Amino acid sequence: MVAEVSNVSEVSNVSELSEVNVLLVDDLRENLVALEALIRRAGRRIFCARSGEEALSLMLEHAFALAIVDVQMPGMNGFELAELMRGAERTSAIPIVFVSAAGRELNYAFRGYESGAVDFLYKPLDPVAVRSKVNVFVELFRQRRELQQAQAQLQRAVSMRDDFMSMVSHELRNPLNSVYLQTQLRRRMLAAAAPPSREAMLGMVERDERQIRNMVRLLDDMLDVSRLRTGQLAMNSGPLDLAALARRVVDAIAPQAAGEGVAIKLQAPDALPLQGDEFRIEQVITNLLTNALRYGEGKPVAVTVGSVEGMAFCSVRDQGMGIALADQERIFEQFERAPGSDQVPGLGLGLYIARQIAAAHEGRLEVASEPGKGAEFRLWLPMPQDANA
Repeated sequence: MVAEVSNVSEVSNVSELSEVNVLLVDDLRENLVALEALIRRAGRRIFCARSGEEALSLMLEHAFALAIVDVQMPGMNGFELAELMRGAERTSAIPIVFVSAAGRELNYAFRGYESGAVDFLYKPLDPVAVRSKVNVFVELFRQRRELQQAQAQLQRAVSMRDDFMSMVSHELRNPLNSVYLQTQLRRRMLAAAAPPSREAMLGMVERDERQIRNMVRLLDDMLDVSRLRTGQLAMNSGPLDLAALARRVVDAIAPQAAGEGVAIKLQAPDALPLQGDEFRIEQVITNLLTNALRYGEGKPVAVTVGSVEGMAFCSVRDQGMGIALADQERIFEQFERAPGSDQVPGLGLGLYIARQIAAAHEGRLEVASEPGKGAEFRLWLPMPQDANA
C-alpha cells in the first residue's frame, strides 16, 4: 500500500519541522488531484489515500492537521473510517471534514457530525470555502504544535532548574562540610593540653583556603551565567601577553597539580602579544587546566601556546578518559558534563562560560578527543593585524 504524496516545487524548500500534513481520502483519483490542486500551498504536505485502510495506515505514520474524507467509498465508507479514527488514541484528535455528492435530503451531515466530523461539505465544492476551512485547521494545528513545543521547553527549564539547585546544594555542601569539620578539629586540638604545631595549623588553613576558593569559583560561575543571559558580562579589552598569561596560570595551579602527582609541561614562546580582556582570558585557561587535572586521571598535562595564520592559540591536552564525538558539543552547554564525570566536582558551567568568552573576543573554543585517549581543548584568539604584517 503506497500513499500518493504531492511533489510540489513551492513546498520543497520548507523544512520538515515547519510543514503541516493534510490528508485527502477519496476512491477516485481525479477527485484527489482536483482537491489537492485547490488546497496546496507552501508549508503544506498533502497525502492522498484511495481507501479507508490506506488512510488509517498513513495516520499511524504521520501527524495530520486535517483529514478531508469522501463519504461514499467502496469497502470502508467515510463514516466507518471516522468511527475507527475516534476509537484509536493516535487518530482520535484529527479533525475530519466530510465531503459528499449526495443530496442534502439524505441527512448525511447529521450522521457525519454524529461520527465526530467538524464540518460537512457538499459537491460541487466552493473553492473559497474549502481553502478558508483548510487554512483555519492548518493554523490551529500550527498553534497547537507551537504550544506543545513551548510546554516542552518550559518543562525542560523546570527540570534544569531542579537539577541545578540539586547540583549547587551538593557542590556547596561538600566544601562547607570540610570547613566545618576542620573547625571542629581545631576546637578539640586547642582544648587539648598540647596546642597544635605551627605546621599543622598552616596545613589546616591551606585546606580551608582551598575549599573557600572552590565555593567562590562556584558562585562566580553562577554569576557569570546570569550576566551572559542578560548581556552584562563586561569585557575590558587591552594589551595582553598570552604566553605570559599561560605561564602565570600554570604557576598558580602547579602546587595543586604537584599535590595530585600530576606533571604539567608548558611550551610557549617568550611573548605572544594580543588585545583582549586579560582577566577573562585567564579565566578560560584556568578552567581548561583545572578540567585537565580533574579528568586527566593523574597523567601528565601539556599546555601549548603558539600562533597559526594570524590566530593565537592556547592548547591544554590531558591523557584521561576522553570524550565521545556525540558529547563533544553537548559539554559546552549549560549544566552539561561528559558521561562518567558524576564523581568529579562541578556544575557543568565552566566550558559554557569559556566558549562565550572566546566568542566575545571573536575567537573560538574547540575540543578534539577520543574515548580513552584524552582530550585537547584549544582556545583560538585573533592576533592584532600589525602582528601579522
